[in-house]
Amino acid sequence: MNFSGQDFIYGCSAIGAGLAMIAGIGPGVGQGIAAGYGASAVGRNPGAQSNITSTMLLGQAVAETTGLYGLVVAIILMFVKPFG
Repeated sequence: MNFSGQDFIYGCSAIGAGLAMIAGIGPGVGQGIAAGYGASAVGRNPGAQSNITSTMLLGQAVAETTGLYGLVVAIILMFVKPFG
């Protein structure tokens, strides 16, 4: 096996992209917890459903940004070829 420097860079880019996608785990867990607590709150106080739902969705949108940043980093690492 003869690896060039370019092959090493491509391999490291693929590994980095995989590591960047680990950032999707946190938002998934956080959004699941938020949805569970939101459903619980609506069950306790059905009259406040609209306020609870809007606050929950805003919080989930903010939490999702870290996952999207990880996806953008992974796409850049996979498709932008350095030194090529």
